[in-house]
Amino acid sequence: MPQIIVLPHHEICPEGAAVEASSGDSVCEVLLANDIDIEHACEMSCACTTCHVIVREGFDSLNEADELEEDYLDKAWGLEPESRLSCQAIVGDEPLVVEIPKYTINHASEKH
Repeated sequence: MPQIIVLPHHEICPEGAAVEASSGDSVCEVLLANDIDIEHACEMSCACTTCHVIVREGFDSLNEADELEEDYLDKAWGLEPESRLSCQAIVGDEPLVVEIPKYTINHASEKH
């Protein structure tokens, strides 16, 4: 079973974490199943950017992003070449190291 290492995030996972994953699960599903409450405003339907992660190690072991995911990633805060929507990033056979960005763009929860 591959492992996902989550780098420390000031609110969601202050200590960081290392969790077991199953190949074929999305990164978002694995994090949520392990009490790492990453935002996922669209309920993992690839319709927002709130579950954006940066894959620091193991990026090439993930499935390839499709055009819809790429379009949403273009709108994500803090976009990097190794950015993925965690709801669309499917775990392969290699361990991953992921960083949850400091901010997300969640129009439903932003205060005006």
